[in-house]
Amino acid sequence: MSSSPQRAPAMGFIMVAVLIDMISIGLMVPVLPHIVGTFTNGNDAQTAAYLMVTMAFGVANFLGSPVLGALSDRFGRRPVLLIGFAGLALSFFVTAMATALWMLVAVRLFSGAMQANIAVANAYVADITAPEDRARRFGQLGAMFGIGFILGPALGGWLGGHDVHWPFLLAGSLALVNWCYGFFVLPESLPLDRRRPFDWKKANPVTALRGLAALRGVGSLVSVIALSSLAQFMLHMVWVLYTKFRFGWGPADVGRSLLLVGIVSVLSQGVLLRPLLARFGPQRVAMIGMASATLAYLGFGLATEPLWIYAIIGMNLLGGVANSALQSIISNAAPADRQGQAMGAVSSLNSLMAVVAPLLGLSLLGLVSHRGQDDLLMGLPFYACAALQAAALLVTLRFFRSQPAPQPA
Repeated sequence: MSSSPQRAPAMGFIMVAVLIDMISIGLMVPVLPHIVGTFTNGNDAQTAAYLMVTMAFGVANFLGSPVLGALSDRFGRRPVLLIGFAGLALSFFVTAMATALWMLVAVRLFSGAMQANIAVANAYVADITAPEDRARRFGQLGAMFGIGFILGPALGGWLGGHDVHWPFLLAGSLALVNWCYGFFVLPESLPLDRRRPFDWKKANPVTALRGLAALRGVGSLVSVIALSSLAQFMLHMVWVLYTKFRFGWGPADVGRSLLLVGIVSVLSQGVLLRPLLARFGPQRVAMIGMASATLAYLGFGLATEPLWIYAIIGMNLLGGVANSALQSIISNAAPADRQGQAMGAVSSLNSLMAVVAPLLGLSLLGLVSHRGQDDLLMGLPFYACAALQAAALLVTLRFFRSQPAPQPA
């Protein structure tokens, strides 16, 4: 699995890999709840089954991400990315051919354990980027996420309107393409002199999170990541069902809304982030982004017309910049030989929130799903998201007031 010595690792290589990865993942977003619904009857049963399927991935990814991140510190980023691409391809094909709910749960468990692509991609960027440029580079990676969510959900919604299985077949094919790209083209970013031995004791999620919180200049930012991720994952978990129950949206409508989310993400992280960082720095940019996201969550809950949803998505241009700024702060605090472990710990924390999010979000949605479109209580899940994001903003404000800007490790 060694890469060609003629190819030096560069940002363009990992951006292509992440773009293909996110298109394949985005394809399934509008249709996964509907394919789960083929094995259930009624809204309550569909919600419970969707909860089970999404939790399976989160639990497995929570346990697996620190291990895969630490393995990438030992063996390099490229082999672990290849494992993730292969796991994704298998999960998509099995989902398309699933004949029972237990098959969906089993394949999501496997995929979650094998897939830490986001964490390893962030470590790859840290390997090849000077500390002062990481926030901008993470923003470029975020822009690839946005483009993936422009193309993936839009295409997935269109294909799902014909057959809910087609997006998974295309997603699996793209994941295979990405594996081939990684095997034949993607160079390794972590040189041998910056690798470190693998330690099972330090690779478990609890120890990894403790190590993350102990990094100088990170501290309570771990709780900020947890609160922000919980709010974001709650939105993800309830979006398809919420818009179906409140506005009668199908896969094509969801695809169009996620298309706009992707466009806004590309603009915010690919265009606005750089001048914002130059003027305000990562700390203030993080707080600006969280404030914008708080208002957006509140707006989603108050919206009683579909057009309001699109307007709020468009106005939340700054909501996507917080994650890149926080990611750069944490990456700069981690030593060069522990970027995989640090990013794996962040990914593990996000996965834990992905487990909690459907429990909380879908439970809140279940309490209000019978209410009418104009009932303000219908937005209860998004009010909870706004409260979580506001709490994260307050913790961040307090932490940054008591901490100087951290120096790169």
